[in-house]
Amino acid sequence: MIRSYFNRKAEIWDENFDERDSTKLNGMLRQINIGAGCRVLDVGTGTGILIPYLIDKVGDKGRLVCLDSAGKMLEKARQKNFKGHIDYVCCDINCSGLADESFDAVVCYSSFPHFHDKYRALKEIHRLLRYGHSLYICHTSSRSSINKIHRQVPELAGDIIPPKTKMLHLLLSSGFEKIEIREETSSYFAKADKGSAADIRNSAMQQ
Repeated sequence: MIRSYFNRKAEIWDENFDERDSTKLNGMLRQINIGAGCRVLDVGTGTGILIPYLIDKVGDKGRLVCLDSAGKMLEKARQKNFKGHIDYVCCDINCSGLADESFDAVVCYSSFPHFHDKYRALKEIHRLLRYGHSLYICHTSSRSSINKIHRQVPELAGDIIPPKTKMLHLLLSSGFEKIEIREETSSYFAKADKGSAADIRNSAMQQ
């Protein structure tokens, strides 16, 4: 249902739904630890609003993998001909088929509420991250605003950002640590780390 909804909206998305506030986007990106040469996964790329910002961060030696289950949204992003090392992957994050530990950062901008099985998606993202690196879930609107808007759209009525306690549980149970969740009046930001390989080995030995 979600895939069909976004495919139907692809042609008009940029004109009617896209977030264009570059000040908000730049402020959000300053909180994301991505440097030159990084390999980054953008989950829920949509029509590509975040692509130029991420490419600017990873530079000429980095690579950006743009993933979305809605092929028509992803095609709109591709048609913008962004410069840089960019791969477009049309699939569901729950079964990406991408290699283990292949990304220095995973970013979910305005996409996490739409993950049908959030736990499974987080487990997959954890698998894809390199040890010692981070997942970022972010929005340039508040949790309450996003949830209110989604509940007014029949196809998106169940697509919400969970309360902080539930979100913390989801991240912890899927293997993340050093979790930070900030709910502001005009934004939402969550950061979660995949611990180092040594930390995970030590934890396993203590169990």
